[in-house]
Parts: sequence; C-alpha cells; structure tokens
Amino acid sequence: MTKKNIQSEWKSKTLEYAKMMNAAGGDEFWETPPFEDDGREELVPQLIEVIRAANKNAELEQLRKDWPFAYGPIRPFLRGSRIPKISLLEDGSLVAKIGAPYKPSYVIRIKGLSVDVVADIEHFGKSPNGKYFAYPKEEGISITKGWLGEEVTFCPYPIGTEGSPPGYKVKKFEQPPVFRKLIPFPDGSRVLFISTLGIFVLSATQATRLLPSTESMKDYFGPQKEDDPDENEFMLTIDMEHGAISNDGKWIAVGYQDSRHCIFNEQLEMVGEIEPMEGYPHYAIFSRNGETVVFNSCYFHNGSTLGVSTSLLPGLEAERCDERIPMLEDYSRIYAGVHRQGEFIIGNADGHLRAFDEKGEPKWQHYIGANIESIDISSDEKTLVCSTSAGSISIMDLDAGKSEEYEIGNGGHTEKRRWFILPEENLAW
Repeated sequence: MTKKNIQSEWKSKTLEYAKMMNAAGGDEFWETPPFEDDGREELVPQLIEVIRAANKNAELEQLRKDWPFAYGPIRPFLRGSRIPKISLLEDGSLVAKIGAPYKPSYVIRIKGLSVDVVADIEHFGKSPNGKYFAYPKEEGISITKGWLGEEVTFCPYPIGTEGSPPGYKVKKFEQPPVFRKLIPFPDGSRVLFISTLGIFVLSATQATRLLPSTESMKDYFGPQKEDDPDENEFMLTIDMEHGAISNDGKWIAVGYQDSRHCIFNEQLEMVGEIEPMEGYPHYAIFSRNGETVVFNSCYFHNGSTLGVSTSLLPGLEAERCDERIPMLEDYSRIYAGVHRQGEFIIGNADGHLRAFDEKGEPKWQHYIGANIESIDISSDEKTLVCSTSAGSISIMDLDAGKSEEYEIGNGGHTEKRRWFILPEENLAW
C-alpha cells in the first residue's frame, strides 16, 4: 500500500469512527466503549514516521489535516510515563511532572514546540489562586511567589509523631514521606502536604496532621497493641490520599480510603464530615468562589460525586443520601478537575473530560483517552491542559464554537495539540 493510500485510509476510518461515536452519544454523557480494531492499528507504524517528520520540520498544522488525531489505535505504540501534575504559567507555557510519585521523576517546561527539562526540580505544586508554587527540597518544602520566584516560606517536613494518640509511641519517619501532592496556601505561608503516611499542613514553624486523626490512629493501633503488648512503635499508612484548598484559603477538603469526606477551616479545626455515597473517598475540588466543594468517592473504575455547600459549615455531619448534599455525577472515578464560571470540569479514569454545573446538570463531554491525571485552566478560562497516565498532554481551546470532525465530544471545544512525552523523544501531534 502506498503512503498516500495509507494516509487516505487512516483519515477516512478516523472520521467514520468519530461520527459513529458522536451519533451514539447525542447530547448526554455517555461511556466510550473499548476501541475495536477497524484496521487502523496496522497503519500506525507509517503514521509514527509521519509524526516524527512533521515534528522535525515543524509542520504540525498540516499533520492534523492529513492525519486526524485518534487515541485508540495508537495506544499500544506510544506509551510514556505517568504525568501526575500539570500547570499553565502566565506566559502561556506549561510545566509538568513526569513519573509516578514513587519513582525517579523530573519536570519539563513546554513553550511552543520546545520541551526543556527544568533543572534540579522533581515535583511542584501550585496554590489555588495560581500565585505561589511549592517544590520539595532536602529538608522541606520551599514556597516561592511565582514560578521559580523569590522564596517566601520554607516548611520543614513532618517527623511522623504529629497528632499521636496518648499511650502509643508512633515511629518517626526515617526519611520524608513519599507525597502525592503539594498545595501552597493562597497567601504562601503554608503548604498542604498529602502523602501515604498522612495529610499535613506545614508552616515555617510546625507540622500539623489533619488525617488520619488522633482518634483514627488510636482505633487502628489499639488491636495491634492488644495482640502484641510489647510492640514499641507504630506506623499507619493510607491510600487514595487527596486534598484541596479553597481559593481564599478558608476551607481545606481532605480524605483517604478509610476516612469520610472531611473539611477543615483555616485554623485546622474539623468543621464538616460527609459519608461517601459509595466506595472510598477519592478526590475533592472547590468552586472558584469557595461556595461549593465537590467530593468524589470511587469503586473500581466508577464513582459518585457530591456537591457540598460551604454555607453548611461549620458543624456539618452528613450521612449517606442526606437531602442537603446533592449528587452531581454518578459515573466517574475522578482524578483531576478545575472549576470555571458555571461549571466543574473533571477528568475520569475512562479518559473523559466531563463538565457539569453546581446543580449536577451535564454540560458537555470530550474524549481524551487514558486515565486523566491532572488538569489546569488559564486565568481567562479559555485554555485547558490535561495530562494522562499514558504519558500524554492535551492542550485545548475551550469555547472554540465547534470541534473538529475527528474529535469525540459534544461541547464545541477543540484539542489544538497533543504531546506524547516518551522515554527517548517528545512528539507533538
């Protein structure tokens, strides 16, 4: 088969598949079925050669016209490391952490068609208002004003005994905990430190454990002590640890697999507990005005998402199916999300971006492919970036008015570029 015939077949089958999927989906949320090979996989080796040539010659606009994007057939061929964190900077460039939390990792900066490794940084976090960044150092967390700006606060790591229940000797950390996420507070004075050994708020002078609570630790250690009275030191690890801070720093939402959905105030006092709708607490995000906090709980690849009004705080204790706590979405296991005027945009384990309003009304959906790990949105709310567990980065124009023929979605948004961050090369499509 000639190169021209391969290109023609790829384009026609990709447009046909997208048309079929969009017709099946209609205006509501839908589940994208597993990709069924329609003959495109055998065309991928030629496609990759074309992508490499287009990157070398900076001819990406024509690449998408001739070879429209599709995720399904290329996923066995283009696999990179997880990208658990991505952020847009004020100059329009983006930064991303490459690699799982428990493996050696690095940070890249993408500007235009340039991809550069950021020296001496393995991870970072951004405050909810976008003004401060946090970076792990040998002795603690450095918080700067702006990306790699002037340091405003240095927060030593927790030692592990914070919040220990009386009568139990909790083992000190031998080294800093492996953390999942760093979130500086909006004033740059503290950082939310989310790790497998606990969720802490760190300041320049102290570390405060939010979860597991002192009572939870006591309940966990008690049976161990009864079984082995001579046990000298205890340690508790957690899974599915997560957290979020409101834009004004007034509220902190946190949780892990064995907790409830928990809300703390800025004085680090627990002011709300909500029973998960199903499974285990998994994710939290605040609206930009701080009036709503969204909590997701998961069971395998599925999940349920609740909306909690912060007007109910303090003193909120809600059981499952509390009429004050509406269900906003009942399908997704959420790993990432943002809020803009009128809608929450979430990324789920099935590779969808989904948007719904504060009442749970579905707004739109767009298929990315692969588990969506991280999302960020520009200050003007027109550009959205997301990263995946397959090592890809998507850059989207929101409210473009229409999607391209090859895109699977119903929101009038379009993906203008897809990056694949691979072990030996970076490819834009």
